[in-house]
Amino acid sequence: MSTAFGQETLVGTVADETKTESENTLPNPTPPDGGGRAWSVLLGVWITQFVTLGCSNSYGVYNDFYVRVYLKDSFTSSQISWIGSVQLLLVFASGLFAGRAFDAGHFYLLMIGGSFLLVFSLFMLSLTHPGQYYQIFLSQGLGAGIAMGITYIPGIAVLSHWFHRRRALAMGIATTGSALGGALQPIMLNKLFHGPVGFHTGVRANAALNFGLLVIALLLMKPKPEMVSRNQGSLRRELRVFMTDPPYVIMVMGLILLSMGFYFPAFFLQLNAIKNGVAPGFAFYTLVILNGTSIVGRAFPNIFAASIGVFTMIIPATAGCGILILSTAAIKDVAGTMTLAVLYGFFSGAYAGLLAPMVGSLAKEDSEIGSRIGICFTFAGFGALIGAPIAGALLTPAFLWWRPILFSGLSVLTGCFLLAVSRFLVSRKRGTPWV
Repeated sequence: MSTAFGQETLVGTVADETKTESENTLPNPTPPDGGGRAWSVLLGVWITQFVTLGCSNSYGVYNDFYVRVYLKDSFTSSQISWIGSVQLLLVFASGLFAGRAFDAGHFYLLMIGGSFLLVFSLFMLSLTHPGQYYQIFLSQGLGAGIAMGITYIPGIAVLSHWFHRRRALAMGIATTGSALGGALQPIMLNKLFHGPVGFHTGVRANAALNFGLLVIALLLMKPKPEMVSRNQGSLRRELRVFMTDPPYVIMVMGLILLSMGFYFPAFFLQLNAIKNGVAPGFAFYTLVILNGTSIVGRAFPNIFAASIGVFTMIIPATAGCGILILSTAAIKDVAGTMTLAVLYGFFSGAYAGLLAPMVGSLAKEDSEIGSRIGICFTFAGFGALIGAPIAGALLTPAFLWWRPILFSGLSVLTGCFLLAVSRFLVSRKRGTPWV
């Protein structure tokens, strides 16, 4: 028996050594960078973005409805803003676990579970009652936020299985889905909420549409098995490694500050337009214009990112966002509101489209991409968590717009400065100005 065991052990050892040697001699799998299957995956990711972040980008419609109608007599603008800010936190923070789960090969579990939870949360939102803050918070803030978060990182990261040289372009194209969703869904929601259908049936109609689109997206998306790393490294080890990378740490700090002010127009632009005397019929389209023009911003700069670098493209975009937020204080009419929506849509779209490629560009190998994006977005999510409520508190019931505008604009510009510092360190390390 002992002889047999020894022979079995020896055979197993030789087999393991042969397997290891064979694995070491095999070339690393390379994404195809095109082909029918790759583009169908991109379409599936695009649809997922249309649904999930399209819902998130439409929160300004909900915020306006809650402040002026649904929660008007019971809660302040700052309290209501916590619903959207907690949703944003969870969209980003869930990526801490979703990114690691994706790297470990659990793509379908994340996408199917997150899609089901999102549709379920929207149907629960349609059952809420006016003035019942906790019902809206649980369904839209917590439920929908977690659902979007556990689908966002895998949906973006799976593109790294199919694209390498064109990865920034593919990610930029995919994020145009969230922009178009953020343009079309507000039209649908405003028409339903303020029409004969009403809030509850309107939310159910939106949930049904999203359910059908998510089914199509799930059928189109697929990871490449040979590209799945099955990464099982500990979170503590990954944090320790990433936090000793100065460009990464400074970039994360910059994104935290950026997130504190970046979403101010998405939350308050429609409300600001109405309070400045813009007719509600036009004000309802401010988010549509903003998200519509961001489609161009998400796709166009990514064409050049592969040659001159994502940092080089994203820094002017974030600087433009900060300047435009500060200029909001001087806007009082339809023409100014439309101009702001168009310009902010473009620059914010460029930032959103380049964000994931920028974070991923600091990964030393593809197996780190999901974890690096997840950890970075988690920290950035805390900036989004506190940014909108602070802006709402600074706004006060008297609607003192200059106070939240100053806070949000300076937060974005300070974050932009830290991104420039990170870019300088990366450029010096790599010995090239194009990063």
